[in-house]
Amino acid sequence: MSEEFRSLTERIRRESGASLAYDRLTATGDLDELAGVLIAPGQPLWARELAAFRLGVAGDRRAFESLVLLLNHRDPQRCASAAYALAQLGDPRTGRAAAALATNELRVAYALHPVRLLVALRAPEAVPALITTLERRLRPHDPYRKVALACVEGLGALGDPRARRVLTEALAHPALAEAAAAALKRLPTG
Repeated sequence: MSEEFRSLTERIRRESGASLAYDRLTATGDLDELAGVLIAPGQPLWARELAAFRLGVAGDRRAFESLVLLLNHRDPQRCASAAYALAQLGDPRTGRAAAALATNELRVAYALHPVRLLVALRAPEAVPALITTLERRLRPHDPYRKVALACVEGLGALGDPRARRVLTEALAHPALAEAAAAALKRLPTG
């Protein structure tokens, strides 16, 4: 059992009150049963999350829409679980979805996990989305420093020279300067 699955099941066990439905969803190997939870009316959020996570790590693309919704949830633990499952899923739509969430200024408070997912996927959309998101975070008094820092670190990890300008601008921000300097060192010269 992966650490991500263990963390998810412990949290969901508490949410579900250790119900029989929880026991059934954690024990079943039937992907159709799990997919049924995603479309059945009246299912609690914990059940949908558990089913989507299990389908995602199994590579079943029926989980994609549910996982994207969870990636944009206000609860960081749900976002983290969804990001992990989406990274395992291997759906080609994931990069575009994560980029859309990372760059949505109305939902920037929830952009941390989409940013990290883009970096983990090394998706073609990653560098442009991270540059856009970071540019917006460089405004004075922006409250989303964790998102900005994730963008800086991600751009360094991706090592794309297109990030040089925005990373150089990030040097002027004390909370980002050290990470920006490290990221710039990772970019190819020339």
